[in-house]
Amino acid sequence: MIEHLDGATRLNLIIGDPIAQVKSPGGVTALLQAKGSNAIVVPIHISAADLDAFLKGMSLARNLDGIIVTVPHKFAAYRHCSTVSDRARFLQAVNVMRRNADGSWHGDMCDGQGFVAAIEAAGAILPGKRALLVGAGGAGSAIAYALVLAGVGALAIHDGDDARCDALITRLQQLEKVSIFRGSADPAGFDVVVNATPSGMREGDPYPVNVKHLSSEMFVGDVVTLPAVPPLIVAARETGCQTQTGSGMFEKVRDLMVDFLLYRNRDENESLPLTG
Repeated sequence: MIEHLDGATRLNLIIGDPIAQVKSPGGVTALLQAKGSNAIVVPIHISAADLDAFLKGMSLARNLDGIIVTVPHKFAAYRHCSTVSDRARFLQAVNVMRRNADGSWHGDMCDGQGFVAAIEAAGAILPGKRALLVGAGGAGSAIAYALVLAGVGALAIHDGDDARCDALITRLQQLEKVSIFRGSADPAGFDVVVNATPSGMREGDPYPVNVKHLSSEMFVGDVVTLPAVPPLIVAARETGCQTQTGSGMFEKVRDLMVDFLLYRNRDENESLPLTG
């Protein structure tokens, strides 16, 4: 519920294509106002072809303080930031942007941080475990990075786009922390299974992994928020797995985004120039 809206209200946007499925405008607005900020979040449907012109034009609005970035703009929005956190720079993607003092944009990527916090809160144990991640897009890349930093013993990544998958693996291998390799849709032998693709949002979508090879010892997480319990999680629960839904991830990411927008993110990485 919007408690306050007037000419002094500060504006934040959430941009995506499509945008009708997002749940965050109301929740983020409520949290911003609960923390004492006269601010709202407005959804904007903008295509990839129009993104550059849109951001250039909207940046002229003097009451625009922040932008939340969703599919498919997380990589493209990165190029519009003058400064970024070190995790955003490593991933070359952002999911939230706020103004610098000079009016330029500072970006961060908290999808991975929020996802790991959510699955750990639901009982996942990550240090030393074997993890399978399906999806190497914006959210998947951030989750992969966060899983590595959380101490998984090995990480397999599977994506329908081989080039994108290999590029992410090559980048993560630079961290020299764990074994990272290309996986498949077969979850057998893994301790943690993560779906970071949209598979399961639409009726009739195939499972992102072979659910016949799930076992009760596994932890299964999904980024899909609609339906509230996506098909992969239904199958995992029927198998006896511990699980976390996309809604659980969103709650953690929402809190991180609000703290970022309000300059209260204590875990935020050092601000770095976009280039150099």
